[in-house]
Amino acid sequence: MRLKNKIAIITGAASGFGKGIAKKFTEEGANLIMVDINSKLLKKVSKNLSQDHFVADVSKASNFNSLLKYVNKKYKSADIFVNNAGITHKPKPMEDVTEKEFDKVFNVNAKSVYYCGKYFVPKMKKLKSGVILNVASTAGLSPRPKLNWYNATKGWMITATKAMAIELAPYNVRVNALAPVAGITPLLKSFMGGNTKKNKSAFLSTIPIGRFSTPQDMGNAACFLCSDEANMITGAILEVDGGRCI
Repeated sequence: MRLKNKIAIITGAASGFGKGIAKKFTEEGANLIMVDINSKLLKKVSKNLSQDHFVADVSKASNFNSLLKYVNKKYKSADIFVNNAGITHKPKPMEDVTEKEFDKVFNVNAKSVYYCGKYFVPKMKKLKSGVILNVASTAGLSPRPKLNWYNATKGWMITATKAMAIELAPYNVRVNALAPVAGITPLLKSFMGGNTKKNKSAFLSTIPIGRFSTPQDMGNAACFLCSDEANMITGAILEVDGGRCI
C-alpha cells in the first residue's frame, strides 16, 4: 500500500501503459481520476478498477480547466499527476509528415504537459507537495528513423521534465519521467509500421533483453517514482527499456 490514500490523476488511462499504471496504483491503495478521450473504454476500465474517471482531450486547455475544477471540487487537490497520454504518426520520411499530423502529435504529447504545469502546478506549489510523472520514451534518447517528430516530442518531454524538476524542487514538488521502449500497447503497430512477423523481429532485435515493455513494467516503475520511497529523486529519466539505450 505504498500509495495509500494518495489522489492520483492518470491521463491516457483507458489502455496500454496508462491502464497498467492505473492497475498498479489501485493495488497500492491510491484513489484515481482516470482520464482518457475514449469515453466508452474509460468507463469500462475505471469501473473494473472501482476508480473515478473523467473524459477529456488533454490537448485542449478547456478540457484541462474542466478537469481541474472537477478535481478541486471533489478531492480539493491531487497528490500525483501522471502525464501518460500520447500518440504517434505513422513511420515515414520527415518531409512526408503533414502539418496536421505534426500539430496533433505535439499537442497531445507536449502541450498536455504544459497544461499540467499551467493548471495543476500552482496548487502543488501552494501546498508544497506533489509528484508529477511524465511518460517519455527511449525515442527521446535514441531516436528511431522515420518516427522523426514523435521522437522530437519525447526529447522535448525529457528536457521539460528536468526543467520542471529544477524549478519546482524548492516547493517540494518532484518531477520525473519514464522512458519505455515500445511496449505491448495499441501504439505498437504504428511504431513498427505494421504488425508483421518481420517488423516485430526487427524491432525486438534492438532490445537486448529480447522483449517489449509491458503495462505491468510501467506500473511498477511508476509506482516507485511516485511513492515516498523516491522522495530524494527528482529530474530523473528512468529507462524501462530492456537495455535498448545502453
